[in-house]
Amino acid sequence: MADALMAPHRPAAASNDTVLSVRNLQAWYGESHVLHGLDFDVRPGEVVTLLGRNGAGKSTTLKAVMGIIGKRSGDIRFEGHDISRASSDRIARLGIAFCPEERGIFASLDVRENLMLPPAVRPGGLSLEVIFELFPNLRERLKSQGTKLSGGEQQMLAIARILRTGARFLMLDEPTEGLAPVIIQQIGHTIARLKQQGFTILLVEQNFRFAATVADRYYVVEHGKIIDGFANSELEANMEKLHAYLGV
Repeated sequence: MADALMAPHRPAAASNDTVLSVRNLQAWYGESHVLHGLDFDVRPGEVVTLLGRNGAGKSTTLKAVMGIIGKRSGDIRFEGHDISRASSDRIARLGIAFCPEERGIFASLDVRENLMLPPAVRPGGLSLEVIFELFPNLRERLKSQGTKLSGGEQQMLAIARILRTGARFLMLDEPTEGLAPVIIQQIGHTIARLKQQGFTILLVEQNFRFAATVADRYYVVEHGKIIDGFANSELEANMEKLHAYLGV
């Protein structure tokens, strides 16, 4: 059973409708080799979730795609552009936005100022009115400083902020971490609405029950490698393996 669980997963060759294609992704923190040859694809309009335990390399994968980690290698292509060695600002201008786990809210700025701070990198950023439809709490807290917001409100603000940039490919790192169930449900509804509006989302999650409500496909990351992958329609057939992978 253990050997079967550790068999490496290889996605099919990238097709013309692949928006993000990653091949043999390697990454290091200093001398520490963290990612060991990840291969995966994301198609337009999908929600793809990277699952795995703490320290598996999920967040590092997002940072490597975004160009935040300097020491990386492999082939990363976004909408046909080779971004393997591109800087973070060039990657952002191509239409990828990253919402980190730590959220990065400016504590001394109020909600409106936080929302208005990021530059529009492409046309099509969501207006404040649309943002407030997605996150009504933010309208109510418009003049509140970042330090006055709850954890859930900070997470909403972090997601809302990247929607202002015009990016259509969103990378969300642990958006439900430490949040109350009612806020998790609201974020799930927001992700579903964004998908309906044509956004593509690469999601990192440890909360598998949440991921199961929004994802189209899953990749399982362990020790810096992708060891399995399956569609949401195959979820029930893979539950035993998931319990073994995730310890849930």
